Amino acid sequence: MHRIRCPWCGLRDESEFQYYGDASVARPDASAESGDFSEYVYQRTNPKGWHREYWHHVGGCRRWLIVERNTATHQIRSVEFARPVKESA
Repeated sequence: MHRIRCPWCGLRDESEFQYYGDASVARPDASAESGDFSEYVYQRTNPKGWHREYWHHVGGCRRWLIVERNTATHQIRSVEFARPVKESA
């Protein structure tokens, strides 16, 4: 079993996380042509090597993360919050 270091919760079992897709593709603007949106949804590559992905820590802090993972070896190089974390007062 692999472990992922959540920036909020620390080192956790990967079963606490859910993969949600490619973090390197930008969603088209709302005014974009329908073909652009169709390409965004359906035309994806299957990269081999290092790749940025969205993950959700569903079994912990429930924060969205961007995980840089090697798709061939499953080695994780970095984990960061998908959005900046606001400090509470």
